[in-house]
Amino acid sequence: MKSPAITAFGEILYDVYPDGKRLGGAPFNFIYHVWKLSGKGILISSVGDDENGKEILNFLKSAGFNTDYIYIDKEHPTGTVNVELDANGIPRFTISPECSYDFLRLEANAKKLLEDETDLLYFGTLAQRSSASRNTLEEIFKIGSLKFFCDLNLRHDFFSKPLVEKSLEVSDVIKLNEEELLKVKSMFGYKGTEKDVIELLSREFDIDLICVTKGAEGALIFDGKDFDNYKSSPRKVVDTVGAGDAFSAILCIGYLKRIDIGKINRIANDFAADICGIEGAIPAGDQLYNKYRNKITEQ
Repeated sequence: MKSPAITAFGEILYDVYPDGKRLGGAPFNFIYHVWKLSGKGILISSVGDDENGKEILNFLKSAGFNTDYIYIDKEHPTGTVNVELDANGIPRFTISPECSYDFLRLEANAKKLLEDETDLLYFGTLAQRSSASRNTLEEIFKIGSLKFFCDLNLRHDFFSKPLVEKSLEVSDVIKLNEEELLKVKSMFGYKGTEKDVIELLSREFDIDLICVTKGAEGALIFDGKDFDNYKSSPRKVVDTVGAGDAFSAILCIGYLKRIDIGKINRIANDFAADICGIEGAIPAGDQLYNKYRNKITEQ
């Protein structure tokens, strides 16, 4: 089966740690993994006309990643997030306001890419905190040929019930964590167990695949008929930044390739666990990608 053509929309930024900065942003982390694993992956985003922006574009070009849809914003800075890790490697984020990714427009080449060369669009909630990027995304939602994958990152106060409702309405695949599922349950007044809420979401919003990640306890996937629960064997945790994005990459590829949810869950959990064993969200070399590329192509 040919590799699916996946495009991500949203932030690329620097995660700033006490000892330095690392490239990040959930849509970027996700699509970088997709690109390394499948050979295809495009990001629609923006960087500032500043030193951080130049560094990011130079790195991506040297890696061979397509930067044609990462635009230079001359008015707003490249995004940054201050990251503090607790004793267990769990991050706390402080997100800078009014960054370049808050002002994304649908340029003509990006619209053509989405209409003619994309099977699925990934999006999250952070890039929707601003009306400019949110309006652009709503324009993209009208493209009838696309499937949509939403990573429902309900962080800080960068979301509202209407935003969540719209994201659920358009999406074919949803990924969220246990805490976010509880927020959605409360937001919509749902009753019952975790599985009850997942089934309600699946029916009410006609969602093909719902995944709830549980950190070290693994993940639960529902495909409209069956549930699959899987937990990886323990590994040494360096930091958990980007683990969910790694999981999303496998989940998305597996969904488009129609891989059994049990297999998707195993591979995605194992990949996310291995990402927790490195510093930052992106592996320095291709060894890890080679291991998982083979796993998702073995049918």
